[in-house]
Amino acid sequence: MSWLLVHLETVILTLLALVAAVVILQQRRTPQSAVAWLLFIVVVPYVGIPLFLALGFRKRAHHFKPVTFAATGPDTPVASAPHLTAIFQHYDIPRASIGNGFRLLPTGESAYRELIDLCRSATTDLDALFYIVANDRIGRAFVDELTQCAQQGVRVRLLMDGLGNLFPPRAALAALREAGGQVAYFSPLFQMPHRLHLNLRNHRKMVIADNARVFAGGMNVGAEYMGPGQAAGRWVDLAYLLEGPAVAPFCDIFRSDWATAGGRPAPSHRPAPRPGGAPEARTAAVQLVPSGPDVRGDPLHDALVNAIHSASQRAWIVTPYFLPTEFLGNALAVAARRGVDVRILIPQKSNQHLADFARGAYLREMADAGATIQLFRKGMIHAKVGIIDDVAYVGSANFDIRSMMLNFETALFAYDPDSLARMVDWYRAQERHCRTGVPRAGHLRRITEGVFRLGAPVL
Repeated sequence: MSWLLVHLETVILTLLALVAAVVILQQRRTPQSAVAWLLFIVVVPYVGIPLFLALGFRKRAHHFKPVTFAATGPDTPVASAPHLTAIFQHYDIPRASIGNGFRLLPTGESAYRELIDLCRSATTDLDALFYIVANDRIGRAFVDELTQCAQQGVRVRLLMDGLGNLFPPRAALAALREAGGQVAYFSPLFQMPHRLHLNLRNHRKMVIADNARVFAGGMNVGAEYMGPGQAAGRWVDLAYLLEGPAVAPFCDIFRSDWATAGGRPAPSHRPAPRPGGAPEARTAAVQLVPSGPDVRGDPLHDALVNAIHSASQRAWIVTPYFLPTEFLGNALAVAARRGVDVRILIPQKSNQHLADFARGAYLREMADAGATIQLFRKGMIHAKVGIIDDVAYVGSANFDIRSMMLNFETALFAYDPDSLARMVDWYRAQERHCRTGVPRAGHLRRITEGVFRLGAPVL
């Protein structure tokens, strides 16, 4: 009888492995990702197959309706990036728009102040989406602000990722609901009717007031990211305020994510942006680029690969975690070899020790190709920024496989000289706190880093 059970177990494992292999080969993946998953399933099937079923899927059309965008008006010529325009048009990304007010928020103090002011300015609608709303004094204070808005008759909707908020500020959220605010979780882990997929997380961050003004960027809501005054140990991050025609795609994305999470639909209306009071003079030419399972293809990833290959002057990247796809890594290495000023600014030590270990092989490859590796020594830097020739972007997406190929993300591309200059100034301010170079490593560490690099898509 035991031999029959062993035989049956072998047959089932083989069938599951074959099914997983077929799925892997049919999905749009990097060769690195496909090989890593196939090896994992073959070498350790008892672990690899269940993990693939839980974590291995990228695009799930039956769960995620593609986000649709309202018409954004006539084409806005972007002289600094015609190659990006073609890619974004192919993926039906909202067009770039001019006449936007755009202001960077370079500190946690300024970000918190402007976030609270934005909430208090709302008169009709306030929509918030975050990966994390921490159960600390900052997270609770933010939810309390939402509650006050709801009590004043503002329609408040708060959407949080289910994994990022396993331990949310429950008492504050209960008060928000009691005041009439709506709260939803994106892909909650323990509510099967609303469960979408464990590995596909909503990493977007945005707050939209009256469908006319936006706070967005890389910051979650918590004491690590923002707060009143200066605080020891607070992370370095970057957010921004936006007002103008570029706000419309944010509204479309929130509406789509809210519906996916099972939130109650709201009346379809979009008040015209109010004149005056823009974060800056309305001269910014910007474009919101979403990425994730609800977007066709991988527009952010493909645009960055194309932009880096096309770069002639510089490719500066700021990211907390550097685990690029094979295509992004090759693009940076080739750019460095042909004389482009490639700089990679990362924390000397991040909050993810496994990611720090896994990045070693990538960083050494970049350094060998001629790129400058800048290790940020003033604590944790969590910003996600890129400056490639005369185009800059800031958003929620890390320069890693998860953000580029799995998560729901957004990045705001800026094309005008003033916005570019502000991004460059911010970058130069951060690199003053960096040391250059990759730490030495012995043969054993290099071998281990190589193994981690092979398994990066699984990690």
